[in-house]
Amino acid sequence: MGKLKTYQEQLQEIVEKGINSAEAQQKKLASKPFDYAEKLEAEAREYSVKGLRKRYNGYSENLFEQLRTLNTRFGSFASDLVAKLEKEAAESADVVTEAAEEVAEAAQDAKKSVTEKKPAARKPAARKSSAKKATASA
Repeated sequence: MGKLKTYQEQLQEIVEKGINSAEAQQKKLASKPFDYAEKLEAEAREYSVKGLRKRYNGYSENLFEQLRTLNTRFGSFASDLVAKLEKEAAESADVVTEAAEEVAEAAQDAKKSVTEKKPAARKPAARKSSAKKATASA
């Protein structure tokens, strides 16, 4: 029976060590949220709500000012791009107008050339057949 008693004691020691280890781990894990909360509470006490609001508003104003600056730069870029496109369109329109004028001049020259070479219109000659019919019936 001495052996059984030894086994029982060893088993109880193993279980006790397991319980102690589990308890230590549980305490360690459970303490982390409390440690963070205490740290946060201490840091929160360093800042007043008014101070936090002032910092937030400053960051917010800075962010929106940067966005406005970006918008202004984008507007300037878009304006330059539109001006460039309008200039190219105007130049293209000028080229088309010049080409149309050249075509009109060529058409006028061709019309004059055809008019100058065209023979004068002739009067139709009197028909001889009607004259013959008149003499034959007499």
